[in-house]
Amino acid sequence: MTTLNSRRQVLQRMCAGFGMVGLAALIDPRAASAAGASRGPHFAPRAKRVIFLFMNGGPSHVDTFDPKPALRDYAGQQPSGALYRKSKGSGYMPSPLEFRPCGQSGIELSETLPNIARVIDECCVIRSMHTDVPNHEPALLQMHTGNVQPIRPSLGSWLLYGLGSENQNLPGYVVLRPSPKIVVGPALWSNSFLPAEFQATSVVTADTQVEKLMANIRNPRLSYAEQREQLDLLEQINRLHMAGRDGDAQLDGQIKAMETAFHMQRQAMSTFDLAREPDHVQRMYGDSVFARSCLLARRLVEDGVRFVTVYYTSTDNQPWDTHANHDERHRKLCSDSDRATAALIADLKARGLLDETLVVWSGEFGRTPYSEIRENSKDKAGRDHHHTAFSTLLAGGGVRGGTVYGASDELGMNAVDSPVHVHDLHATVLHLLGLDHERLTYRYAGRDFRLTDLSGRVVREILA
Repeated sequence: MTTLNSRRQVLQRMCAGFGMVGLAALIDPRAASAAGASRGPHFAPRAKRVIFLFMNGGPSHVDTFDPKPALRDYAGQQPSGALYRKSKGSGYMPSPLEFRPCGQSGIELSETLPNIARVIDECCVIRSMHTDVPNHEPALLQMHTGNVQPIRPSLGSWLLYGLGSENQNLPGYVVLRPSPKIVVGPALWSNSFLPAEFQATSVVTADTQVEKLMANIRNPRLSYAEQREQLDLLEQINRLHMAGRDGDAQLDGQIKAMETAFHMQRQAMSTFDLAREPDHVQRMYGDSVFARSCLLARRLVEDGVRFVTVYYTSTDNQPWDTHANHDERHRKLCSDSDRATAALIADLKARGLLDETLVVWSGEFGRTPYSEIRENSKDKAGRDHHHTAFSTLLAGGGVRGGTVYGASDELGMNAVDSPVHVHDLHATVLHLLGLDHERLTYRYAGRDFRLTDLSGRVVREILA
């Protein structure tokens, strides 16, 4: 008596052309789940997609978007309060940088951001951001997942769960990181307890040659038609298997995932190929890893990817964590980030994509307005972590450009005017994409969870 091979045996014999199948099983946004599929927006969205430019390490707000001339009057004085009584430095440290009014809006920016200055009228600067913890790991987790512990889904996963994908041939959520060594790592883009199809696809962008970015996606032996024939046969076997299991939704998701992996062989190789971009566009962004990642992010959202996170490190592979030699390092960090960020915003606008694409530029916190001295080297003072006030930049996607919202106190120590917590930022991002943060919930372990937990408000004042 002839019997059907098991699904494992079939997969083992047919796996040569499905290098992406395992990956697609995690990322296919169309796959059904036992907990429920994507539901669509709660109301008309202002944006369709998000690019999150993440400045890991924490940029200094008082050297970028939040001028504090009063620091000169207090230079050298020790900050007061229990949290700051051990400043590990020589007191308040004024920024050596000049701030100038920029654009028609006249928003004051540091001299280290000349390119962002040219697009500032497309942007909103929030100067009153704050978060809960001044340590990297919990602050990174809170900025990405709303929680200081690695137990919750990321913002991108929540968006994909709520809205689904615009493109059946690409992942709905992509993470571009310069190396595998990102602090915290995969927990920042995890689907956690959401179904596996809402997990991000992580791509290391140290080498942006398309064959390196999308390794093993092409079948080395079979044509597209031959793979189509195999996949159709495999689907029939899977359907027979599923018929005896009362419509297993997770198995149905796996079947659809294989279909997505198959289609990615055509779409992904085209989308991820930066060589297709004209020379003048590549020059506009620059030639660093971050610059090429920003250009790739634009190509991804242009082809229907819902959420893209780009992690920043400088050309010498340094984060914004400037505990020492701050003034010199800050200039180097800004030069690369400034150029590529501005190019992305300008490029999106030129292509008619900015109105429907929300760009977010932020770190997990800011840096102290006072100095940090390491190894008794006062001439190379740094700035420590600072969570009670920092700045975030937003552009496009329904945000009111040319505006400043909120303020920190005169020394940049605390958010005092219209404070914006990370939960508020998340609520606002969801709102711009048509989702009510209080209604976007998922039942797990006996309770309903949401990205903003039990708090968060939409910052309606920054909406266009």
